Amino acid sequence: MKNIFLFLAVFFSLAMHAQPNNSPIYVNVTGEGNPIMLIPGFAVPGESWDATVNQLKKNYECHVVTLAGFGGKEPIGFPWLPKVNKALEDYISDNQLTNLTVIGHSMGGTIATWLAAGENTAISKIILVDALSAAGALMIPDFNAEDLTYDSPFNNQVLAMNDTEFAGMASGMVTGMSLNPETQTKIKDWIMMADRETYVFGYTDYLKLDVREDLKNIAIPVKIIAADKPYGKEMATQTYNSQYANLANYDLIIATNSAHFVMFDQPEWFIEQIQQILSAK
Repeated sequence: MKNIFLFLAVFFSLAMHAQPNNSPIYVNVTGEGNPIMLIPGFAVPGESWDATVNQLKKNYECHVVTLAGFGGKEPIGFPWLPKVNKALEDYISDNQLTNLTVIGHSMGGTIATWLAAGENTAISKIILVDALSAAGALMIPDFNAEDLTYDSPFNNQVLAMNDTEFAGMASGMVTGMSLNPETQTKIKDWIMMADRETYVFGYTDYLKLDVREDLKNIAIPVKIIAADKPYGKEMATQTYNSQYANLANYDLIIATNSAHFVMFDQPEWFIEQIQQILSAK
């Protein structure tokens, strides 16, 4: 009888966290304790959080997300990002997560603010890692989300690239994402693994996502860890204060001598910051 109960407990635990094929998100759960959801940046899988999770799972239940079309996961239809956001919202509700901390890197951080700005009271804290509230507004002069479409010259050019051409583009991009050549290679491999349409159209979705007005609805603690490369601490501080001007209360922590993937460039410092933030009342 004891074995039957054990089997049922394992079965229902697995069923609770299972995701069907062609799901917008895939979640791997490890550890025990208060829940933490870790959302990766664009084009990279949940594996990018491995070193962080190896430390956190000792005291927390880690829900590590991989998004459809990345990390070898099946792609879904478009628009892609709204489906991802809704799936994350449903996952939190369906799994009855409470007192949840959401840690998001890059686009994952933008998603975290979108989640926290909603009516989801399960989230008690968010930690944003080199994440902007409106990447498109920073990158595009006279930014207007409505002007961004899937059918654009740049998107069509990237879709038409062969693997060699795409690899060349990826090689140029990753040099600014990490200061570590080995990490740059890893990020490039993840980009090459991505479903091409998800990479192209999903990035359009990302650039269109603007949560600056939604920040006004966030009352929970927000910590922002920002890299000082490539423009330096002063410019990074100015950029984040501008991007998060509508956020009433947040702490900005600058990671020195680090590019976009802070968890790879400053791993010991990074996990120390995360653990301090999580343990704070």
